[in-house]
Amino acid sequence: MAKIRFLMSKPGLDGHDRGAKVVSMALRDAGMEVIYTGLHQTPEQIIEAALQEDVDAIGVSILSGAHMTLIPKIIDLGRKEGIGPEQKLYLAGGTIIIKEEIEELKRIGINEVFGPGTPTKMIVDHIFNYFNNKSD
Repeated sequence: MAKIRFLMSKPGLDGHDRGAKVVSMALRDAGMEVIYTGLHQTPEQIIEAALQEDVDAIGVSILSGAHMTLIPKIIDLGRKEGIGPEQKLYLAGGTIIIKEEIEELKRIGINEVFGPGTPTKMIVDHIFNYFNNKSD
């Protein structure tokens, strides 16, 4: 299996990126190539970066509370560009997301939601399991 290319994104006005950086370092340590978009990205910028970098997975880290607005927009734009959840792994995390919202995010294409305090090994294992079990 080729090295997994993972885009870590921080959409919206959220200025807290410690968790995204910790997860990014854990993914790098596990052998993945991580592209970090930096703070305050629009959904359009995130999808453009995913296209330019030809990533396998897109992570959305958000703490602002705008997850139910920004994440669906990112997924919709990804689908329009041919890199939706049908083609790429989409993960979300950062903030506490209630059960009903997690169910809705999964329904629209987020593969998994990782809340605060999730062990980085669990995230790494989830990504490797996804790609090891993917058949295409």
